[in-house]
Amino acid sequence: MPLFAFYCRDGEHSAMFREHAHDDLIAHFAEHGSDFAVAGPMVKGDKVVGSLLVIKAADEAEARTKLEAIPYFSVGVWQSIRVDQFQPLFGDWARQLEESDG
Repeated sequence: MPLFAFYCRDGEHSAMFREHAHDDLIAHFAEHGSDFAVAGPMVKGDKVVGSLLVIKAADEAEARTKLEAIPYFSVGVWQSIRVDQFQPLFGDWARQLEESDG
């Protein structure tokens, strides 16, 4: 299945929005965690500055729909979002994906 990497940068009041939606986020990933190859915060020192989400989907439109279902999206945690299809080739993670597909 294709992978789509979303690079999401936090906005000005993201810490407050993250705190507000944290429980909903955990519930969402408990139910939809299999939609993701990996997901988690990006940090600078002790400050969260964004999120990296690699979403499994048939196409970019489906991946965006899955992203928009994440509670952090609807409460406005992220001020900018970039997406590209991701094709892992090297490293431990790429080998694990290859083994799970084959």
